[in-house]
Amino acid sequence: METKKEIMTKDKIVSLYMDYVLEHGQNPKSVFHFAKANDFEEAEFYTFFGTFEGLEKEIFNLFFENTLELLDKNSEYQEYDMKNKMLGFYFTFFELLTANRSYVVQALKHDSNPIKNLVKLTTLRDSFKKYISLILTDDHRIQQEKLQNFQEKAIQETAWMQLLLTLKFWIDDASPAFEKTDIFIEKSVNVSFELMNVAPMNHLLDFGKFLFKEKIYSRQ
Repeated sequence: METKKEIMTKDKIVSLYMDYVLEHGQNPKSVFHFAKANDFEEAEFYTFFGTFEGLEKEIFNLFFENTLELLDKNSEYQEYDMKNKMLGFYFTFFELLTANRSYVVQALKHDSNPIKNLVKLTTLRDSFKKYISLILTDDHRIQQEKLQNFQEKAIQETAWMQLLLTLKFWIDDASPAFEKTDIFIEKSVNVSFELMNVAPMNHLLDFGKFLFKEKIYSRQ
C-alpha cells in the first residue's frame, strides 16, 4: 500500500527551513534544493512564500504572533495596565526566542552587514508597532489632539528601538538561564515608562496655551 504523502503547511515549511539552517550551518542554495532535500514539491513552497527572505521575515513574525496567542490565553493579562502588558510581552517573547535560540542567533549573525540581518525583522517591526498602538492608553497620551499622532509614532519607534536593544543584549547574554536579560527587561521597561510620563508635558502645554492667550488678550 502506497504511503500517503504528508500535506505541507506553512508551519511545516518553517520548521523544515529552521532545521535545515541549523543542520547545514547555512541557508539552502535554492528553493528547488530545499524542497528536494525535504521530499516535497517546489510549488508547495510558493503556496506560502515567494522567497527565502520572505520566509525568514515570517519566522520572526511568527514568534510575535505566538507570543500574543499565549498572552491572550492569560485572563490576568487582559486586566494589566500598559506597563505590565509590555513586561508580559517581553518575558513571553524572549522565552519563545530562547526555545529557538540557536536559529535566532545564527539568523541575526548570518551576514557581516548588520543592516542585512535587520531586514529579517521588518515584518516583526510592523506587527510590534501596531501592538504598541493597541495597548497605548490615555494615561500615556498627550491631551492635545494635534500632537497625539506625532507622539504615538514617537512611542512606537522608541519601543521598537528598545526591543532591538533587548534582542542584542539577549544574544550577547552568557548568564545562566539568561537571568541578566530578565533584569535588563525589567529595568529598561521601567525607565521607558518613566520617560513616557506625559503629565509634565501636559502641564507645560497648558502653561504655554495660558501664556499665548494672555499675550493675545493683553494686546486688545
